[in-house]
Amino acid sequence: MMQSRTHNCGELRLSDAGKTVTVVGWLENVREVGANFAFCVLRDFYGTTQVVIETEDMMRLIKPINKESTISVTGTVRERESKNPKLPTGEIEVVPEEIEVLGKCIHNQLPFEINKSKDADENTRLKYRFLDLRNPAVKSNIVLRCQVVAELRRLMTEKGFLEITTPILTASSPEGARDYLVPARNHPGKFYALPQAPQQFKQLLMTAGFDRYFQIAPCFRDEDARADRTPGEFYQLDMEMAFATQADVLSVLEDVLVPVFQKFGKYKRVSAAPFRHIPYNEAMERYGSDKPDLRIDLEIQDISAEVQGCGFGPFEGATVKAVAVDDFNQGRKWIDKLLADVEMQTGNKACWVKVDENGSLSGGVSKFLTDCAGTLTAKLNLKPGSFVCMAAGKKAAAQKTAGVIRTLMGRRIPGHFDEEQYALCWIVDFPMYEIGEESGALEFCHNPFSMPQGGLKALEEAEGDVDKLLAIKADQYDLVVNGYESASGAVRNHDPEIMVKAFQMVGLGEEDVKAKFPAMYNAFTYGAPPHAGAAPGVDRLIMLLTGEESIREVITFPMNKNAQDLMMGAPTTVDKSQLDTVHIAVIDE
Repeated sequence: MMQSRTHNCGELRLSDAGKTVTVVGWLENVREVGANFAFCVLRDFYGTTQVVIETEDMMRLIKPINKESTISVTGTVRERESKNPKLPTGEIEVVPEEIEVLGKCIHNQLPFEINKSKDADENTRLKYRFLDLRNPAVKSNIVLRCQVVAELRRLMTEKGFLEITTPILTASSPEGARDYLVPARNHPGKFYALPQAPQQFKQLLMTAGFDRYFQIAPCFRDEDARADRTPGEFYQLDMEMAFATQADVLSVLEDVLVPVFQKFGKYKRVSAAPFRHIPYNEAMERYGSDKPDLRIDLEIQDISAEVQGCGFGPFEGATVKAVAVDDFNQGRKWIDKLLADVEMQTGNKACWVKVDENGSLSGGVSKFLTDCAGTLTAKLNLKPGSFVCMAAGKKAAAQKTAGVIRTLMGRRIPGHFDEEQYALCWIVDFPMYEIGEESGALEFCHNPFSMPQGGLKALEEAEGDVDKLLAIKADQYDLVVNGYESASGAVRNHDPEIMVKAFQMVGLGEEDVKAKFPAMYNAFTYGAPPHAGAAPGVDRLIMLLTGEESIREVITFPMNKNAQDLMMGAPTTVDKSQLDTVHIAVIDE
């Protein structure tokens, strides 16, 4: 079978009237309006073209063809009587002389209507993803993704970065998430791991003398899905610079990302470079999150001192945070919904008060705040009509709960959420260490490969003093876009002595460092340059550019929330012979 199109389905115009053309594509729809008269819509990657059936012979050919079959139509272009100004090809139609079926759709009933596939159940869409992607609205996200990746490559190359690919089969490394393991056939009992990130390889490239590296890197982490995170694999714009500081990295990423947001973003307003720098502790105090959505103009205030001794149990000896708004006109049902949603998202209760027309506090926990009403009013600059929502508890819990309050109030109360923009900022000065929620022991807070601010001296002076260790800041930074962490990076710890000391603080000795990171530790002993880098997430970046709420909408073949590929049937069982080859036995529990 031979076929060749003269034009695609989005190409023909009124100037082509009278031409004999061949168009190919999927039969999207057939609308019969008479015994031998029908309008057909032919769709390909580029658009749609109307085909008009006017003869008994052509009707006999088209009638038995199921929708979504691929066909070839050869005919004459003519001007449409009833034009469609919404379509690029809306002024013309093709009158066929030949119709040939190229690929038959044998199904009379499709799992969903192609142009309305986004309304279908997600698991059905993923099982029939090849049909879902025929929907132009779904396909457009993937096209945009290709364009953005090409633009990122162009901009990074223009800045002198070399695109270098790093291994997919590597060693397991304790980088914060679960590894995907691959059994080694020639080494019984040993495993490769799919890389959580090219972190060690890119640092080794710096040690090897490559000055500027990047790649659109696949990363593999055995994590649960979220709306902004896909399970299994994801891609990031991985980059690293030798002899570089934090300022160098941030400047490069600002130069690269601002034009991408301006060119491809759904919203036309983008934060100008240099982006605002917000220290981690300040972000937690003012916004209750290290991923603040700066499109919301509300801020959190600490009222712990003002409400102590008021007689309300949850406030006594606690950190108390408040979010206040003026001109509040919502009813009790709205308030109850707010409190319920806060508790559902945080596990912590919130409370509230309003300010009456006479300036007195009312509602909620107002009866406990009578004696401190004056100081509270002054602290929060309250006015008649103000509303205050509060959270109390240990400092971290109160901050995070207040952060959720801020977000919900900002999005739900008119006038406090400027959605039509990309608000970007850098969160800097992360703590080097934290107390682990599960272990109760000192752990790395962000990235174990980061340089502590103050270097070796800071670690030596804090050794043995948990409070001093918790006060050490790291040269780490996150890019936050509209409330989403969109990149993480750091100035790397390239000094073996400082590296060993940093790990000693969390109970790992020099031999542990050598065992867990043998290549990197060994390379650093041969003279490593100071280096720094970061890795913006490509999938999340595309999600933000398109305005989609689920990251799966911008991934060509995503897994579902349970890390299953419903289209390919993965994960699946394999033959015992395959398991025997890699020395694996499956034990039923």
